[in-house]
Amino acid sequence: MQISSRFTVALHIFTCVDTFKENYKVTSDFLAASINTNPVIIRKILAKLKKAGLIKVARGTGGITLTRDLSEISFFDVYQAIEPLEGGDLFRFHEAPNPDCPVGRNIHALLDDKLKAIQTAMEDELKKYTLADLRTGMREILETEK
Repeated sequence: MQISSRFTVALHIFTCVDTFKENYKVTSDFLAASINTNPVIIRKILAKLKKAGLIKVARGTGGITLTRDLSEISFFDVYQAIEPLEGGDLFRFHEAPNPDCPVGRNIHALLDDKLKAIQTAMEDELKKYTLADLRTGMREILETEK
């Protein structure tokens, strides 16, 4: 299992918006240059963030603005926007295990609670961090680079 790079790209986007908002118009082209990817990929991610209500995007060269304070947007919020879970479950079961096999008919009973606990632990960790943590960390890094 691996979370796609879209999640970390989205965090990169938020960090750029916050870092450069005072001096630059942060557009998909601007972000694509920072992330070193195609602007189309950035626009797809921005569309998901907008749909989730985390950002507003002005057409053309209007730029990107956040809909909430950085401290009110958790990594979990971004994760949900970028990596929506099919049926709400992180782990996907193979289809129709064989009910005539003792393992097949009992695999759900064996794994369901454990997998749910793992998912809950991951989600709880994502909820601990906010975009404000990225702002603080970026400012510390930039200060040490001076």
